[in-house]
Amino acid sequence: MGSALFSKVKIMSSVQKLLQVKELKKEYVSGNPILKGVDFSIEEPGLIAIIGPSGTGKSTLLRCINRLIDATEGQIIFNDVDICQTEGKALRKLRRQVAMVFQEYNLVERLSVMENVLSGRLGYMSTWQAWRRNYTQQDINSAYELLESVGLAEHATKRADSLSGGQRQRVGIARAVMQNPSIILADEPTSSLDPKTAVEIMELLEKFSLEKNIPALINMHDVTLAKRFAKRIIGMSDGYVIYDGEPQGITDDHLKEIYGGESWLD
Repeated sequence: MGSALFSKVKIMSSVQKLLQVKELKKEYVSGNPILKGVDFSIEEPGLIAIIGPSGTGKSTLLRCINRLIDATEGQIIFNDVDICQTEGKALRKLRRQVAMVFQEYNLVERLSVMENVLSGRLGYMSTWQAWRRNYTQQDINSAYELLESVGLAEHATKRADSLSGGQRQRVGIARAVMQNPSIILADEPTSSLDPKTAVEIMELLEKFSLEKNIPALINMHDVTLAKRFAKRIIGMSDGYVIYDGEPQGITDDHLKEIYGGESWLD
């Protein structure tokens, strides 16, 4: 998509790319693409925000990256492996490295907070071990440390459905980090939360991204929050990338092109 407003971060070819998305397209209905040729790469740790209107393909993009859905065309190269062409055990092994934080938390509500966090290790276990929930003491210790980090250690034995929305999202983040991933994908993790809790969730994602030295790719609607926390913003509209650069570089003209119109900027 040609645009005088399009701004692209120049990447040195010598930098190792953790994730490369190349000409990615996705159609749910033939002839009606949601993603129309998305290109970007990620090389460094830190928060990267994807902004754009509802229906532009932000969630579809993340679900393609972790293979919850299959792309129609294009490549997703993760650690030099094309996720789109990976199947079976190889795909299961790759998914260990790609953690997901969901908008609606995706916790098993009848299980305890501790058990939900420990489920981040299921991808490392055999089917029999996973069925028996046969976690090691090291895993249990790590899960408890994570619960302390997100401020929920005292809730470890409570059922997940007894928690508030913000607390549930903290559990979701702890579960993602429990995977020991190479990247975290977060699909609108703050959209159901009040402003104060949304900031706290972004602070946690930033904290773990820096501590673990990994990138976190976050879909979000709140442009102000994206500018505050992200080191890079990817702006999408109508299935295309419109802007890719530093937060301070995004202008009202970019936002008008991304979201359409200008009255909402007042």
